[in-house]
Formats: sequence, C-alpha cells, structure tokens
Amino acid sequence: MSERDRSRSTGPALEKWYQFLRWLVPTVEKFPKAQKYTLGDRLQSSALDVLERLIEATYSRQATPSLVQANLGLEKLRFLFRLSADLHLLDLRRYEFAARAIDEVGRLVGGWMKAQGTPRAEAPH
Repeated sequence: MSERDRSRSTGPALEKWYQFLRWLVPTVEKFPKAQKYTLGDRLQSSALDVLERLIEATYSRQATPSLVQANLGLEKLRFLFRLSADLHLLDLRRYEFAARAIDEVGRLVGGWMKAQGTPRAEAPH
C-alpha cells in the first residue's frame, strides 16, 4: 500500500505522525545513555500519546476531545525537542526536522479541529 493510499484511509495527520515516529525511535536510540531513559523516553511516550489521540480522533464520532489532547501533546513535544537541542542531544538538522514535522502536523490538526467546528476557547493556546 502506498503512502498516499494509507493517508487516504487514516487521514494525513495520522499518517504524517506515524512517519515522524518512524524517524523518532531510532533518533532517540542515539541519545547518550544518561538521557536516553529520561528525556528520550519522555519524547517517545509523548509522541506515542499523540499517535493514540490521532487514532482515537480518526475512529470516533466525537473527534474534538482527542484532537484537543493531540494538539496539547504537540505543544509539549515542541518544548521537549527544544530542550533536547539546547542540551546538545540533537544536532540542528535533526531539531529543525522535528520542529517542521510537529508544525506540519499541528497545522493539520488545527484544520481538522476547525472542520469539526471546535470553538476557539476549547483549543489550547
């Protein structure tokens, strides 16, 4: 099945996030041992939480609560990746890749929320 076909059946945000996770897991494995099991685990578990929320939104009638949680998870990840870069656990190229991917999925989630008619006050700031 091609990426385009998978995206059609699961939605672009979910598919892009899945592809991001395929990059993230081996990237965290390169962290120094001292950080792999603290910050690295937090990055992975937060990213997996976002994946779960996107799956819930894809397959539920009421997508909004899951999308709000996914959006909040993306914001948390922005800070975790920034911290990883500041601690020199990620080089600039990897940090930029992560930041762009998070922003892209964030835009997709935001559009999805808008299509669901999510009131502005419900979306995290």
